[in-house]
Amino acid sequence: MRTYNKLVRDLIPNIIRSQGKRCKTLILEEETYKSALRTKLEEEHREYQEAETDELANEELADMLEVIYALASVHGISEEDLNKIRKEKADQRGAIKEKIFLVVVD
Repeated sequence: MRTYNKLVRDLIPNIIRSQGKRCKTLILEEETYKSALRTKLEEEHREYQEAETDELANEELADMLEVIYALASVHGISEEDLNKIRKEKADQRGAIKEKIFLVVVD
């Protein structure tokens, strides 16, 4: 028996059961869920950092985005509103597309 003690995607228990295995799950209370999401984001970030191909990196970025949207929801904002804030910030301060690296300011 392997112990995971981590937040997983909603269909993972069904996938495990479809393979003839058993698993134990819990439904987390709101504050524990928020904490588990933060931990999950760190896990996905670590996996992104370790990705050795663009394909793996893109999968990890998608996982991070899923966690970010879940975090947004627990903080009371929708995916659409989060993206609106991102766009407003990009309009006001720019995006991060031109590869500008600030070295020093006098």
